[in-house]
Amino acid sequence: MHLNDYKLWTAVITPMTSEGEVHYEDLTRVLRDQDEARNGLLILGSTGEALNLDMDESKKILEHTLSLGLKSPIMVGVGGINLKETKKWVNYLETLKVDAYLLVTPLYAKPGTQGQYHWFKELMDLSSRPCMLYNVPSRTGIKMSFEAVTMLKDHKNLWSIKEASGSTEDFSKYVQAAPKALVYSGDDALLSDFAPLGCKGLVSVASNVWPKQTNKYVEMALNSTLKEKSLWAECSNTLFIASNPIPVKALMAHDKQISTAVLREPLTDKDLSSIEELVSSHSKINEWYNTVK
Repeated sequence: MHLNDYKLWTAVITPMTSEGEVHYEDLTRVLRDQDEARNGLLILGSTGEALNLDMDESKKILEHTLSLGLKSPIMVGVGGINLKETKKWVNYLETLKVDAYLLVTPLYAKPGTQGQYHWFKELMDLSSRPCMLYNVPSRTGIKMSFEAVTMLKDHKNLWSIKEASGSTEDFSKYVQAAPKALVYSGDDALLSDFAPLGCKGLVSVASNVWPKQTNKYVEMALNSTLKEKSLWAECSNTLFIASNPIPVKALMAHDKQISTAVLREPLTDKDLSSIEELVSSHSKINEWYNTVK
């Protein structure tokens, strides 16, 4: 299958042991569940706590993922603030058999149009893989420049955009800024709102805990057969009652999909006072799925 055939990409969590080390048996199980659901795999994105892992851990996670012989395509997160170091990461990724990169707007510095343009262009120039640009102003502190995207619209490696601002107006502007790029929702709850605006799919947190269920949700949202829009919005929003990926890990641990809800500091499951809402959402989504599968 071609990358464009994957309408759902899961921003895969990084399971941890009770001692805070990467839990590779759990990671294997999570990845195989995604592969069985035929979801694209985004490894080492923000849901994977990439900024809280060291370089050796990140490389081992990728090597482990690639060793499993999965059928699903693999996209890797590329983010940071130091262009020189970020280029080193891309050069390393170029030695691996991965399929695409997710390039996030530079963190903290809040560069303007020219700064963003040169950041993305230099990284895409290094790449031999398709690239997804990622707008997530709640995390980076600044919106991805529409003008920068327009300047990059004909770059040979610009494949797609992940739009996670929560704005239908901005979503439409990114579609207009790069007409050849596929624009994906970065918000689980807003897929149905973005679908009529030219949305081509979803990069999801929810699909970690609901791999097949979310795949069905995406299919129905994109072909305009989804009737339970409010249900999905309500339930997926509970996965953000604390900083991502705290709630999704807590629910997956409760459901025995992973062994612990442990996160890498400064993230901690102690910032989640109750999982009652999460468990309720889990039941509702499974009940829905049993009626539509």
